[in-house]
Amino acid sequence: MSSYREVLRQAVTVLEAAQIPEADADAWQLFSYVTGMRRAEYFMKLMEEMPKAYKEQYDALLEQRCQRIPLQYITGSQEFMGFEFLVSPATLIPRQDTEILVEEAARSAEGKRVLDICTGTGCILLSLAKLCKLSGAVGTDIVPEAVETAGKNAERLEIPAEFYCGDLFQAVPSGERFDMIVSNPPYIPSKVIDTLMPEVRDHEPVTALDGDSDGLKFYREIIRTAPEYLTEHGEIFFEIGCEQAVDVSALLAERGFRNIRVVKDLAGLDRVVCACWQ
Repeated sequence: MSSYREVLRQAVTVLEAAQIPEADADAWQLFSYVTGMRRAEYFMKLMEEMPKAYKEQYDALLEQRCQRIPLQYITGSQEFMGFEFLVSPATLIPRQDTEILVEEAARSAEGKRVLDICTGTGCILLSLAKLCKLSGAVGTDIVPEAVETAGKNAERLEIPAEFYCGDLFQAVPSGERFDMIVSNPPYIPSKVIDTLMPEVRDHEPVTALDGDSDGLKFYREIIRTAPEYLTEHGEIFFEIGCEQAVDVSALLAERGFRNIRVVKDLAGLDRVVCACWQ
């Protein structure tokens, strides 16, 4: 049998041979997931022999990662805004870029009733609920498994959010109005999907990625209907692709939204568009 250090070193080599990006980090994440060790404990035990059961489980997970299955689908979770969220192949994996949307919405979300369209794991809505005292939190998604996952995340974070299954606003209870709508809708143009990394292209749900021919399908649909669900002076916040700010801003302006703003991410790219209803 091999020591913990030898097993970890071999794992890095295996992932590198499979051309896995950030092989060092992924090898460690899977190692920690299997053994439950943090760095300090690892350094105390690195010369000890790794138990056979751990080694077999670790090898199986490494094989999955070599097949380009995303690390988060293997471990079943992803950190977002400092909170741990369950993920599944039915949900988009939460990304750091989306934290910009949460941070911007949180500036004015205190005491608000918030609707999250295309909620996925619920990470946007639930993070807002943890950071601000919302008066209500509702999320919708067209995928039943995603709604189930969002519900589990709400339970784990002890947030009384409501999640409904349906296409965009169709699942929202009749007569409901909200002070804020947030959404990270599918926005990748269909022709671009095949050019994405294998982890995304082959494993993340295409329903959460594909924004139709120009990537704007869901922005059009949400913007057209949103005023029916917003209170007076209600706000809307979108995550966007870095080249979509002009188009999404124009759609908002045409519908009658005002105070339209574009927010950049940490790389200086357009990432969020927000606006206020009349």
